[in-house]
Amino acid sequence: MSVYLDHAATTPLSPEALAVLTRELARTGNPSSLHGSGRRARRAVEDAREALAAAAGAHPSEVIFTSGGTESDNLAVKGLFWSRAGEKPARWRILCSAVEHHAVMDTVEWLERHEGADVTWLPVDSEGAVDLAVLETELARDPDSIALVTVMWANNEVGTIQPIHRVVELAHAAGVPVHSDAVQAFGSVPVDFKASGLDAMSISGHKIGGPVGVGALLLGRSVKLTPVQHGGGQERDVRSGTLDTASIAAFAAAAENAVAGLGTESARIAALRDRLVDGVRERVPEAVLRGAPGNGRLPGNAHFTFPGCEGDSLLFLLDLAGVESSTGSACTAGVPRPSHVLLAMGLDEETARGAQRFTLGHSSKDEDVDALLAALPGAYARARQAGMAGHESSIQTAGTVARQGLGGR
Repeated sequence: MSVYLDHAATTPLSPEALAVLTRELARTGNPSSLHGSGRRARRAVEDAREALAAAAGAHPSEVIFTSGGTESDNLAVKGLFWSRAGEKPARWRILCSAVEHHAVMDTVEWLERHEGADVTWLPVDSEGAVDLAVLETELARDPDSIALVTVMWANNEVGTIQPIHRVVELAHAAGVPVHSDAVQAFGSVPVDFKASGLDAMSISGHKIGGPVGVGALLLGRSVKLTPVQHGGGQERDVRSGTLDTASIAAFAAAAENAVAGLGTESARIAALRDRLVDGVRERVPEAVLRGAPGNGRLPGNAHFTFPGCEGDSLLFLLDLAGVESSTGSACTAGVPRPSHVLLAMGLDEETARGAQRFTLGHSSKDEDVDALLAALPGAYARARQAGMAGHESSIQTAGTVARQGLGGR
């Protein structure tokens, strides 16, 4: 059985969410229908809305259900841009951190190409934290021309937690709304929408023990947003589409469970992470931890670069040894691309290509860390033997070396 160390991608369903999902899937009813089954489904949705709002520090009317984090990010960024530019055509600028998830980054780039947005990519330091001095300078430079600021709450690759409260303080002083992708942060660290002062915040179910395919955009009641899709006018006329009652109810159950035990569980996971980090450093001294240290990063995130090897090769070899991890990088048509996050942090391409992300979650235990630490030295040695020869050849070489050294698993 494989050891799962990729909780940042998707974490297993929590028992609470699974029970609610199973119950609701056995029931029938469109929450927009007026008959008994429809009203029952509507009650389930509204109960979930209230529960999720309480877990995220929001008012129920501020919860807009979506299909997940990507849709929530698109809706927030495009909707704010179009709404603000519609009110005042001179508002064409977007300030966006250079380490955003592609759900935000690609949306901003699309607006730049197709809608004439003028994008300023806010730099980060060597730990991945946004440069507040640059943000302040850009906000002071013709603030009336800025449509929005978007900065993630915590980075999905290196785990660095951003100074969101200060970002909001600076932006609001200039009269500019702020969106934050909190998909990785919600359920891992304290997240309070009202206390943050954010205008819009994206969260997702499958990162916290809920099902895949459901998320939410938390949107301030006074914030105007232009819809991205149109139809039945559900969700405050902001996001049309029939609501997935079962997934929404399970998402809320997962959120309630995650937030109720947040302090204890975060401390448990952080202790596991620290043992993992110490163990990796002991067994592979060349490995370099990336991102902010200690409480400056997500409790379940341990991101390393391993010199002299291709991250995909190391992932492949660890997988053969029964340990599932992630490189955190994108790959298109078989050609490796170093992580834009690591490049923004100042790493060169070769170093960035040696990335490996290990992420822990609610099902993680000491034995998972033990398995990684046992498998890592051998896998790293074989990955270095495969070298940096290019993506496809490196993977093929890694596979050959693995079969020779591990007996094909």
